Amino acid sequence: MILPGATVKVTNADDTYYRFEGLVQRLSDGKAAVLFEGGNWDKLVTFNLAELEEVKLKGKK
Repeated sequence: MILPGATVKVTNADDTYYRFEGLVQRLSDGKAAVLFEGGNWDKLVTFNLAELEEVKLKGKK
């Protein structure tokens, strides 16, 4: 289940952001706004939920 604050990866191979990982900011009408941060840029992009998969973060051992 994808909720705000979750880390997600773009799974649509036809998308410019394919395989990018970002943070879900908001959900509405089957879409999610995902924040991508990288060095000196931030970008907020909207995706259909079907184009995203949740990333399981690994904790410290």
